[in-house]
Amino acid sequence: MRADVRLEAIRSKLPVHLGLEGYQATNRDNAPCPDSKPPERKVCRLPVLNQERLKRAKALAEKAVRMHKVFSVQGPYPVIRAALRARGWVEQRMRRPHHKARRASTNDAGDSDDDNSDNLEKEQDPDGIYDIMSRLVRDEMVYFYWTTRRDNIHTKRLQKEQITNHFAKAGNFTTKVGLCVNLRNLHWFDSVDPDTFFPRCYRPGARDDNAAFIEDYRRTACTSFLKYIVEKELGVQAPDTTRHNLRASPVVLSQMINSALRVCQEFLESLEHRDIDIPLEKPQTLTEEEWAEFINGYYLVVHEGAEIENSDPFVTCCKAMLQRLVEVSPQLNIDGIHNIWIIKPGAMSRGKGIICARRLDRILRLVDTKQSVRDESKWVVQKYLERPLLVHGTKFDVRQWFLVTAWNPLTVWFYRKCYLRFSTQPYTLQSLDSSVHLCNNSIQKYLKPSKLRHRGIPADNMWSDDQFRTYLSSQGSAQWQRVAVPGMKKAVIHALQTTQDLMESRNNTFELYGADFMFGPDLHPWLIEVNSSPTMSPSTPLTARLGTAVQEDTLRVVLDWKADRTADTGDFELIFKQAEVDKPHYVGVNLLVKGYNIRCPCSLSSLQSSGRSAPKHCGPVKEKEPKAEKVKPLPTILLKSAETQLKYRGVPSLPPLPPIQVPVKAFSHPLPKIVTSTRLPISA
Repeated sequence: MRADVRLEAIRSKLPVHLGLEGYQATNRDNAPCPDSKPPERKVCRLPVLNQERLKRAKALAEKAVRMHKVFSVQGPYPVIRAALRARGWVEQRMRRPHHKARRASTNDAGDSDDDNSDNLEKEQDPDGIYDIMSRLVRDEMVYFYWTTRRDNIHTKRLQKEQITNHFAKAGNFTTKVGLCVNLRNLHWFDSVDPDTFFPRCYRPGARDDNAAFIEDYRRTACTSFLKYIVEKELGVQAPDTTRHNLRASPVVLSQMINSALRVCQEFLESLEHRDIDIPLEKPQTLTEEEWAEFINGYYLVVHEGAEIENSDPFVTCCKAMLQRLVEVSPQLNIDGIHNIWIIKPGAMSRGKGIICARRLDRILRLVDTKQSVRDESKWVVQKYLERPLLVHGTKFDVRQWFLVTAWNPLTVWFYRKCYLRFSTQPYTLQSLDSSVHLCNNSIQKYLKPSKLRHRGIPADNMWSDDQFRTYLSSQGSAQWQRVAVPGMKKAVIHALQTTQDLMESRNNTFELYGADFMFGPDLHPWLIEVNSSPTMSPSTPLTARLGTAVQEDTLRVVLDWKADRTADTGDFELIFKQAEVDKPHYVGVNLLVKGYNIRCPCSLSSLQSSGRSAPKHCGPVKEKEPKAEKVKPLPTILLKSAETQLKYRGVPSLPPLPPIQVPVKAFSHPLPKIVTSTRLPISA
């Protein structure tokens, strides 16, 4: 009987509650245990549905379906669910597959700390009304999708009125390799140099980029060596430089300075286009052997602190060269002297696989250029900001949210709130460990803060923007609203401009992004990367408060403001809306040109060569009277046609002819008998 009851319960999709008395203790062989009591027949009691609750759920579900307010959320987003339900929306639960979630694609570089889990959070639903309404709308069309990955929804299958929170092909700027490549095309969209807000970046897997990176590394070594000489003379000793007192040093200071100055001079000439007239057969400034000797000497002096001879005679020329370089190299001040580069996987997030290195041979060995030629998107190598702005001697970065609601016209919303993420260790260049140089919360939350770190930094390694502004005020700086915020807005807009042509624009689509910034000593912002699906997990009290606010304000923009332009958008402000560009209609491969034939007003005989006499006119030629009445000239098409025939037949210009008379019968409309003169012989 128990099997029949369970079968009937499965068919009716209702849970079955059996008491302990209804179960029989059995062993592995399903044989009765010796100590078990004989089974007793019990009647199964099915749950009794509350008619009032069912009636209320049905009314809410029918209203939501009628008003097109059925939504579906994938992932633990309780704030989104609560905000939509407060607006009268009803959720249709997503069907979760039994297999494990597939790995993130190269176009999805999100940094969500929830690992994009499909497990739903425990909701506050004591009477089970949300579950009942979800069952009632399970066969209805969903009008709002919120997912953690864009490939969970087939955007091409969506109808126009369906809303989703992901654009297709956003990996063009949300991956490190996409941002690196597309920002090089910024000059086609705006007269801005990407080196003014984005650290120099290369793809070592691409042959041209690999050669450009090696050239940049060598040139940076030259400028770093010149800065080292100047700072040594000024007494500015970096606290990270360790002096080994290598007496037997093979470094020849005059030769190294001469090589560095030659390389910098050649770089300046290339920027001023003065190297155009230089023959291609001219040898390089330094040969490979000379480069190897210079780089080894640079390592000994700057990295290992080898003693050098008196550099005072060379300081003047080094200063002069650096003054010229700072005018054309916006990143010269933040480059430092150690020539450190950061190696990142091209399409990963949350700090995975990131390594810092300062030696060229180690960098090339890490990226494995021989193997990565086949995969240009595997790695990126970016110049590390060696001299960032520090707070109490600790490195930090800033997470800044922005929202894109359309790509044509490009519409960007900037969030007024942001937060800082600190590293657990004091900043130093003696160690290139990720605990010092990576501020991702997914890495730092597993580390214990150092005892040497300033006590003013909280244990959860986070500050709000209000706390940061208070700190800047205590340091006598008021550049946050004048330098930092405008710079971040411009960087975000420029990053989106370069990828606008590559994006698939779709109405009723939006996406929330998280941009990571670092600041220079002058509070100038530097864009590090852009993340899709930014983390909203309440890992700290600060992220719990800001994450809730940014999700609620996102719905205010995409739902409330869209319906009412006067609606409150929270802390989102519209910073950019481009003029809409008309898209030509696609007509396929068969192009059709519509037109009509022009009927010739008179028959034109073949033009004769210049050696023959001019053709005779049909009517008598009248001399031009001094006061002739205004007449209608010949159609322009005749004049142009005659000129074209003369041009292609090689007929020279003819002397001016007396006015001619054209028969009026040849025209479809009556014309005056006297027409203006022309220089072209035309036969009636």
